[in-house]
Amino acid sequence: AGGLAHIYVNPASAIPTIGASGAISGILGAYFILYPFARILTAVPIFFFFYFIKLPAFFFLGLWFLIQFFSGTSSILTEPTSMGEVAWWAHVGGFAAGIILVPFFLIGRKKPARSFT
Repeated sequence: AGGLAHIYVNPASAIPTIGASGAISGILGAYFILYPFARILTAVPIFFFFYFIKLPAFFFLGLWFLIQFFSGTSSILTEPTSMGEVAWWAHVGGFAAGIILVPFFLIGRKKPARSFT
């Protein structure tokens, strides 16, 4: 799905697109739905130091998605370079596919019994 999104936005691109970033983005989209309140340890750079804070997954991944979306939008307005670019729209499409498809993968699955022993 990520590759299809990239091709849709960049149909005339002669630069080959390789990698698994669209698939990884799909996993992030599924995580966004399945574990929205999981805490993600995040390094935050402030001047020359890194501070570590825990952020909820929905906030961290939501911010990540917005960065991908706006970077993809700005890439449409610029000319591609011969060195290649980041496939921003593959990330956006993969993330969206993960969000949309994860419920279908859960159909028929039973929740595991919790053991309190």
